[in-house]
Amino acid sequence: MDIFIIAIISYLMGSIPFGLLLTKIFLNKDIRDIGSGNIGATNVLRSGNKAIGYTTLFLDIAKAVIPVIFVKIYFPESIYIASLCAFLGHVFPVWLKFKGGKGVATYVGILFAINIYFGLIFVITWFTIFGLSKYSSLSSLVASISIPVYLIILARFDQMIFFIIMFVLIFFTHRENIKRLKNKEETKTKIY
Repeated sequence: MDIFIIAIISYLMGSIPFGLLLTKIFLNKDIRDIGSGNIGATNVLRSGNKAIGYTTLFLDIAKAVIPVIFVKIYFPESIYIASLCAFLGHVFPVWLKFKGGKGVATYVGILFAINIYFGLIFVITWFTIFGLSKYSSLSSLVASISIPVYLIILARFDQMIFFIIMFVLIFFTHRENIKRLKNKEETKTKIY
């Protein structure tokens, strides 16, 4: 399969705005008018409907898992292209004038699809930091850097560049959260 087709299909899968669709269909609300205005699962949880929030989380993970697993099986040399494009689809969806989510759930799907241990390291780190701080944004940032750190410890430098790029992208999508964390203005998140 042509790498361009892999990139486009992965991007389009990643760009499905499940948070927006689910809140419009089931809550008759536009998620972009709630909380941070973000279309991702954390902001959907702020809508007050946990079922819709967790469904958004699951679907945002799945929309990365599906193309990345397919490419991993049939076109393994293109796995990082598919992963990056699915992530960029979520963050910059063509359907929403390139204003999407922060990409964390989609990144979790990418991690589990590439290597289950990467996904487990991310999730364990996320829940540890969240348990200590109650900040979803801080948990996401620390968990995102945990993968490159893990690869440095194992001296697996061949994979490290991709995961550093992913951390930089997640850092970029969280720049407003970082400002609020610095100013002690960030909102704590209730996940249950």
